[in-house]
Amino acid sequence: MAQARRPAPPGSGVAAPAPVEDEPTSAQRQQPDSDEFAGPRRTLPARWTPFVRALAVLYALVHLLVLNLYPIDPWLFRAGHLCAAAVLILLLFRPGRRAAVDRVPVWDLLLATAAIGVFLYVWVELDGLLFRAGAMWTWGDVAMGVVGTLLVLEVTRRVAGLALPIIALLFVLYAFVGPWLPGVLHHRGYDVPRFFTYIFSDQGILGITTSVSSTYVILFVTLGAFMGVSRISDYFNDLALALFGWARGGPAKATVVSGVLFGSISGSAVANVVASGTFTIPMMRRVGYDRATAGAIEATSSTGGQITPPVLGAGAFLMAEMTGIPYATIAIAAILPCWLFYVACYAHVELHARRHGLVGLPRAELPPLRAVLRKLYLFAPLAVLVAALYAGYSPLRSATLAILATIVASWLAREAPMGPRAVLDALERATMDVLQLVAVCGCAGIVVGVIALTGIGGRFSQLLLGLAAGHALLAMVFTMLIALVLGMGMPTTAAYAIAASVLAPGLARMGVEPLVAHFFIFYFAVVSAITPPVALASFAAATMARADPWKTSWIAVKLGLAAFIVPFMFYTSPVLLAQGHLLSILLATLTATLGVILLACAADGWLAGALSIVPRLLLAAAAGCLMVPEHTTDLLGVGLAAGVAALQRWPRLGRSAAS
Repeated sequence: MAQARRPAPPGSGVAAPAPVEDEPTSAQRQQPDSDEFAGPRRTLPARWTPFVRALAVLYALVHLLVLNLYPIDPWLFRAGHLCAAAVLILLLFRPGRRAAVDRVPVWDLLLATAAIGVFLYVWVELDGLLFRAGAMWTWGDVAMGVVGTLLVLEVTRRVAGLALPIIALLFVLYAFVGPWLPGVLHHRGYDVPRFFTYIFSDQGILGITTSVSSTYVILFVTLGAFMGVSRISDYFNDLALALFGWARGGPAKATVVSGVLFGSISGSAVANVVASGTFTIPMMRRVGYDRATAGAIEATSSTGGQITPPVLGAGAFLMAEMTGIPYATIAIAAILPCWLFYVACYAHVELHARRHGLVGLPRAELPPLRAVLRKLYLFAPLAVLVAALYAGYSPLRSATLAILATIVASWLAREAPMGPRAVLDALERATMDVLQLVAVCGCAGIVVGVIALTGIGGRFSQLLLGLAAGHALLAMVFTMLIALVLGMGMPTTAAYAIAASVLAPGLARMGVEPLVAHFFIFYFAVVSAITPPVALASFAAATMARADPWKTSWIAVKLGLAAFIVPFMFYTSPVLLAQGHLLSILLATLTATLGVILLACAADGWLAGALSIVPRLLLAAAAGCLMVPEHTTDLLGVGLAAGVAALQRWPRLGRSAAS
C-alpha cells in the first residue's frame, strides 16, 4: 500500500550509480510527497514528537491485538480506527500551505478533541446505537453523525486533496435535493437527522470501506512497514539487479522486475515512485535512457504493483467484501493480467534498448548473484503469506504470520535484525503509511452510503443500459471512461469503490459476471495513475527525472498499453481470469503473451529492425487477434506476425510481391 521500495542500503553490494550530467543530487531533487495527493505536512514542535510517536505505535499495535487476539464490536472498532486516524492527521497535516509549519493551532486541537468525542459517544452509546440503527434517532446521534461526517471530509481533504471530498459533498447534496430532480435522479429526499444518522453508521462511513481499511489494509501496510524496516524489501532490488542489471538496458529491466517482486505487498503507485525513483532513475539515465523514458518506466512499474497478487493494493480485499467472492479466487484471477502487464513493460524496455543500442551496468557494480541467491530465505514472508492463504487461513491471520516471518528472517540475515526498537519503528511507519487510506476509505463510505440510501446505483444502471442501447461492449467503454476519470482525481481504492458501487450493477444486468465487472473497473482505476491529463504516478516520476510531465505520461501510457486492452478480454473470455479448464488457460496465456509482445513491437516500431507504418499496423492487428482467446483469431494473428517477420527478414519478398 503506501509502504514502498527504498534505495539499497550501504553494504548491500550495490554501488551507488555514478552521477549523470545535469542530474540533481538527492538534496537538490524536489520530491513529491510519498502519499498520493497528500497535502502539506507539519513539522511538529519537539514536545509533541514523543506523544505523536507513541500514538502512532499504539494505533498499529491495537489493530494487531484486536484483529488477532481480542476482538471487539465492529462499530466500536471502526469508529476508533477512524477517529484515532483523524486525530493523527489533524496533528500531522496542515489545513493549507499558508498555515504555520511548526505549531498546532487551537482549531486543529479542537477538531482533534471533537474526533475523540465522537469515538467516546460511540463507546458510551454503543448498545443504544445498535438498537436504534435505521429506525430511530436521538439528537446526540444526529450531532455525532454531523460532526463525524464533517471530520471525515476535512481529514480527507488534508491528505487526499479536494477531488474526493467534493464528490462526496455532491452526493450529500443529492440526498437532500432529490425531490426536485427529474427522471432517474428523482427520489423522495431525506431530512438532516435521518441522513446523518444513516451515513455515520455501518451503512455508510463505518461500513464496508472502513471495514476493509480497519482490517486487511492496516495489516498488510504493517507487513510492508516491517519488510521496509528490516530491509527485506531492499533484497528485491538486489535480486533484480543481480539477475538483470548487466543485460541490455539492465537497470530498466531491474526496475520492472523489482516492481513485480515488491508490488505483491505495495499498492501506492506514487509512494513506490518516490521511494524507488531516487535509486532507479539515475541508474537508467546512466546507461542511456532519456529522462522521460526513465521516469515513465519507473511510473509504469510502480503502478503495476496495484494489480499484482496476492494483495493488489487494497483492491483484492475491497473486491472480496463487495462481491462476496472468496479472496483466494480474486488473487488467482489477478495472476494472468499481472503477467501480461509486466511482460509488456519488459518488452518495451527491451525494444527501446535495442533501438538505441543501450547496455547494462558493469557486473563489478552489481550485487554478486551467488551472494544474493544465498539469501533466498528473505522471501520467507511472502512464501508464508501465500502458503497460509492457500492453506485456508484468513488474510488477517496470514498477514500476521508473514509479519512474524519477517522478524525471523531479519534475524537470519543479521544485517538489520529487528529488535524492540525496530519493531516500534515499523509500527510507527505502518500507522503513518495507512493514514491516507483510512481517510479515503471513510470518505468513500459517504458516497457508498448515499448510493444505498437513495437507490441511485440502480437508476444509474438503467441510464447506463439506455445509453449503451443494450450493448455490453459499449457499456464497458463508458465504464472505462468513468473509472479513468474518477481515478485521475482520487486514490485507486476510492475510485474503485465508487465506480464499482455505481457501475457494477449495470454491467451485471447486461450479463457480465461479477468477477469480470469488478476486475474491469479496478484495472482502469489503477491505470489512471499513468493516464493524462492527471497522471499522478507519471508526474511524480517526471519531477524526479526532471523530465517533461506530459511526455513522461504518454510514454507511460505506451508502456502500459496492454493494461488498457486486456480488461476488454475479460469480457470476451473470462479464461484470462483463470476461469476455465487448465489447458484453455495455458493456451490463452501463451497466445496473449505473444500478443502483448507484438503490441509492444507495433507501438515501438521495432521487430528485428525498424518498422514502417504498414508493418506496425499489421503487427497491431496480429496482437489484437492473439489477445482474443479464440482458435481462429489465434491462427490469424500468428499468420500476420509471421508474414511481417518474413518480410522484414527477407525484404526482397516484399518487393517481388509488389512487382
